[in-house]
Amino acid sequence: MEFETALLFFLTVFPLICTPGPDILFTASQGVTRGRGAAIRAVIGVLLGYTAHAILSACGIAALVSASPFLFSVLKWAGVMYLFFLTAQILYSACQRKDRLELPDTGKISLWRGFLTSFLNPKGLLMYLAILPQFISPESNTATQALILSAIFIAGCGVVYLVVGLLAAQARGLNISGHGRRRLETVAGVMLAWATIKMATQV
Repeated sequence: MEFETALLFFLTVFPLICTPGPDILFTASQGVTRGRGAAIRAVIGVLLGYTAHAILSACGIAALVSASPFLFSVLKWAGVMYLFFLTAQILYSACQRKDRLELPDTGKISLWRGFLTSFLNPKGLLMYLAILPQFISPESNTATQALILSAIFIAGCGVVYLVVGLLAAQARGLNISGHGRRRLETVAGVMLAWATIKMATQV
């Protein structure tokens, strides 16, 4: 694959990566409510979800999902309900009187939640079908090109999401009052609520 093609692909998907969506908003919410380690694990989980999408696309399953309105809807609404559950959990915690955030990251919970958040977002599958193929040349090995482009997309997401998550995590360590911490959780809940609405209303 030519360097110019890879660069053009990156410039095409970078605005999409930076656009607030369920995955990046989930990462930010984990940083605010659970801390730095949770933000990092959330990013890893999201990237694993994207990797699963890349594998499914290579196997042709993504094409099957996009061609079937029923399967697409099932995947979409499963993701919506999952984000709704996470939103309700954070907003419930924000309503409780406390002097500190009480949503510790236990083990790999943020990693698995990040994976499910990205994997259950059907837009991830469509990216591999609608955008990535336009940068693949039929004259070269298509599988190799797809893997390279997928790696570029995933790496770009990793950098942007990690920066966002770590910046959000800084707010958790501030010496603020219990009221301020409840406000932080409210902000995190609102971010996830917005992500839920975006996923529910996307076509």
